[in-house]
Amino acid sequence: MNEFPWLKNYPTDVNSKIDLNKYSSLVHLLEDSFAKYAELDAFLCMGRSFTYKEIDTLSGEFAAYLQNFTSLKPGDRIAIQMPNLLQYPVVMFGALRAGLIVVNTNPLYTEREMKHQFKDAGVKAIIILENFASKLEKILDETSIQYVFTTKIGDFLGFLKKPIVNFVVKVIKKMVPSFSLPNSISINNALKIAKGKTFEKVDTTHSDIAFLQYTGGTTGLSKGAVLTHKNIIANVEQIKAWMGSKLQEKKEKVITALPLYHIFSLTVNCFAMSSIGSLNILVTNPKDFGGFIKELKKHDFSVFTGVNTLFNALLNHPKFSSVNFNHLKITIAGGMALQQAVALEWEKVTGNPILEGYGLTETSPVLCCNPLDGNHQLGTIGMPVPDTEVAILDEQGEHKPLGERGEVCARGPQVMDGYWEKEEESKRVFFSGGWFRTGDIGIMDENGYFRIVDRLKDMILVSGFNVYPNEIEDVIAKHEKVLEVAAIGVPDERSGEVVKLFIVKRDQSLTEEELKAFCKQNFTGYKMPKFIEFRTELPKTNVGKILRRSLKEEVSS
Repeated sequence: MNEFPWLKNYPTDVNSKIDLNKYSSLVHLLEDSFAKYAELDAFLCMGRSFTYKEIDTLSGEFAAYLQNFTSLKPGDRIAIQMPNLLQYPVVMFGALRAGLIVVNTNPLYTEREMKHQFKDAGVKAIIILENFASKLEKILDETSIQYVFTTKIGDFLGFLKKPIVNFVVKVIKKMVPSFSLPNSISINNALKIAKGKTFEKVDTTHSDIAFLQYTGGTTGLSKGAVLTHKNIIANVEQIKAWMGSKLQEKKEKVITALPLYHIFSLTVNCFAMSSIGSLNILVTNPKDFGGFIKELKKHDFSVFTGVNTLFNALLNHPKFSSVNFNHLKITIAGGMALQQAVALEWEKVTGNPILEGYGLTETSPVLCCNPLDGNHQLGTIGMPVPDTEVAILDEQGEHKPLGERGEVCARGPQVMDGYWEKEEESKRVFFSGGWFRTGDIGIMDENGYFRIVDRLKDMILVSGFNVYPNEIEDVIAKHEKVLEVAAIGVPDERSGEVVKLFIVKRDQSLTEEELKAFCKQNFTGYKMPKFIEFRTELPKTNVGKILRRSLKEEVSS
């Protein structure tokens, strides 16, 4: 990295190198934490907490069950499909300790999406929350799944709370459609059978695959990014080096509202924070903002990770400002563009700035982050984390001059080798020299800070001019009567494409004429939205990222 002149701006307390040999595998990392922090609370959910020692015991017993009561072998794929619950780290860590490859699966997937992912990955076993088991029943015979483990929301909540929660979820709220999976076994029964048994340690190395982490499928069917133990370990060490001056071993309490099946939460919250003895406060349903805020009031949390839409929704809840933020020292945004209006309001309410970072599923995920030393630049994604090179390249893979737009490309130990069993698609996302093509348009300034302009595929071409939805959305979000906004391009006979806005109102008095007048003050002619549509909500991923793709599909259908 020392070939870059802007290194003078690199945070002084961050080494440009990380120790990749600190851990031989993620299992080594986990077992190191289990030993060092045994008596500390590791995960907390719905009022119940597990210590590192308890997670060690339970995950070890689950690994023992997998080894002794199934025919699964190291390298076999096992899917996990559930929201943030105490069960998640137990079964995920257990699967890794048994040498299996974890396939994290979005609980809100349709049967079609589940079938594609399970068949593509060659999944042989699945751990699923009963709420979604009826979908599995419909497609199970079309997959190679041999073992099904089920669990209920309240199963790990203790003797008294477990039956109450499970009764409310199934009988009162009717959240569990009927299903029949006759050969399945509950996680609790599997753990009872394996109680007291030890698992046989697997010789897992850096090059072994830890996760098949499926992308959102923005172009056709989703693909499994092959993430090795080395990829995740590298990113863990990069994250810790970057945040090192602010993090205290054994002291941090982390709000984990993003689901653990998402790469951001998986690496940053679960592995990086666990490696320093932090407590992960798991939020099962962050869309229940009233319940979420009640939970926030119970804890003196110090780290908060999320996406722009989550921060925006919390800020617009009347009770959020009553939360005690005295211990909050790090707020990190990723997953989607952070809007300046949201960032400014968050700092005003909490007293803590949101530091925007950047990464992808294919990069484990973190590539860049704003410094924690006060030199953060709002509107940028910061600078590359240690041992990472980021560059702006043209369509031929050549470096663009400083300040010019091009594709953001990256090299580093956290970057995947390719997609699962997709050689040609893997080749297409790399330039010569090992530069991974992110598909994002960006700029680097003279101080080494990067700014994402937009996704290549989301760019709107109006009469030959490039219009970037992120820019449009960031400006519109500053209007005091706008809660959420999405901008897409729609076909137009005269100009090829024009801008269409989808708006969720904060103030119901907002009119189309008022918004167009605001746009006229802020945009040149070709950027002006031609169509405005008001909605009560916008389509989002389960993480909260607005799905422009879904809006485009609606328009084109």
